[in-house]
Amino acid sequence: MLLRLPYMALTSMFTLIRLLPMGDRDKDAEILAPRHQLAVLQRQINKPKLTWPDRALLAALLHHLPRVQLHRPQLIVSPDTLLRWHRDLLRRRHANASRPKHPGRPRTVRSVRVLVLRLARENSIWGYRRIHGELTALGIKVAASTVWNILKEHGIDPAPERNSTTWAAFLRSQGQAILAADFFETKTLAGTTLYVLAVIEHATRRARILGATAHPTAAWVTQLARNAVMDLQDTGAKVKFLIRDRDVRYPTAFDAVLQAEGIEVIQTGVRMPRMNAIMERWVRSCRTELLDRTLIWNQAHLLHALREYEQFYNQHRPHRTLASAAPLRPLPEPISEPDGLTHLEVHRRDRLGGTLHEYQHAA
Repeated sequence: MLLRLPYMALTSMFTLIRLLPMGDRDKDAEILAPRHQLAVLQRQINKPKLTWPDRALLAALLHHLPRVQLHRPQLIVSPDTLLRWHRDLLRRRHANASRPKHPGRPRTVRSVRVLVLRLARENSIWGYRRIHGELTALGIKVAASTVWNILKEHGIDPAPERNSTTWAAFLRSQGQAILAADFFETKTLAGTTLYVLAVIEHATRRARILGATAHPTAAWVTQLARNAVMDLQDTGAKVKFLIRDRDVRYPTAFDAVLQAEGIEVIQTGVRMPRMNAIMERWVRSCRTELLDRTLIWNQAHLLHALREYEQFYNQHRPHRTLASAAPLRPLPEPISEPDGLTHLEVHRRDRLGGTLHEYQHAA
């Protein structure tokens, strides 16, 4: 659109150059032919639409015609239309001159915008009015409508629509009080299937082997629940939730024992192992580091191997979630002296005949 006006002006200039060597008779004939064509078009089209380059070019060409010629019916615009175009042009020019360069209020400071988004992200039940009140309490003076606009620009829904708690948010907020349980199985050399029940604390990553048997009856599983509750009480662990899958080996009495101690049992969805991801990850580690590398003779041998792995996992094995610390062993002070790094004496301790290795500094 911006290049249309220069293009039309240049075309008209070349047309004028072409008309200069022509005689008056030739020009009159060429003028009469377009005039007749224009009259034919006016009978077919009521009101043609003109773009602003068309208006500008017509205004420049018709300005030099006598006023008598302007009132001819062959012209598609009238003198009043030309005057109206002129008035609109002046009006827009004066409006642009009087309009400020930066209309409206100044943009909110970036740090305030970041803080608004942070408050909305960390408090899903807060609406823009509640966030505005928190900013006022911090001494930050902004309008409530500004907070609303910031949330809208970043696609944050109103509080009632984002108040629902996701499963990941639940695990993060309640990690200190969550215990996860799961059954897994292994086979002995004789082909006997043994079932193992284990639990793990989400916050500390401490694992507990509750028991192993070839016949997980309801009474056996219920007794393991009682043993787990007593073990939690002895260690002072405050558990409010237990996550488990929908395995049929969990009897009703298993949930009843836990609920009697104030522990709410939460079942995962059907075929959704990621809802119990921490426990599933522990089972995978147990298989990879122990069961897949050990030939299990019988139930007693399996329990012995699992107890050794439980101690290794809780007292020595580093965890990324715990910054490479073990659940029951804090990290030692880092070695900062050059002499300590030059002369390192690290001993290895073997568990289960060398299946598991523990390394520690020499005494």
